[in-house]
Amino acid sequence: MNITQVNQNLQIEWEWHEQLLALNPKRTFVIPLNHIEAVSTNKPVSSCLEIRTPGLVIPGIIKAGIYYSNRGKEFWYVKKNQDYLTLELENELFKRIILSIDANQAWLEHINHYIHSN
Repeated sequence: MNITQVNQNLQIEWEWHEQLLALNPKRTFVIPLNHIEAVSTNKPVSSCLEIRTPGLVIPGIIKAGIYYSNRGKEFWYVKKNQDYLTLELENELFKRIILSIDANQAWLEHINHYIHSN
């Protein structure tokens, strides 16, 4: 995946194999930065009560796709032993987007700077 800021939006572009694993029909997610309520690099909490529809899970290896939980509709694309980035959203299709990315700390600081300056 490739994450960039385009104007006032966070853009997440998926590689074809990531789209396939997550059963995600969208090539790109575009999220207005002012729709991000909070961002975190903490390991996300997962529950056996989540409903996956559609997506893929191999415990301890990968969790990818759309999940419904008591928190609402979420999109996960995380791999084992990766650095996490969790976006808490408002006025979006997903309540949370949870990713594992290399530059998670840099994105945390970048997004927090935007959130707190606007």
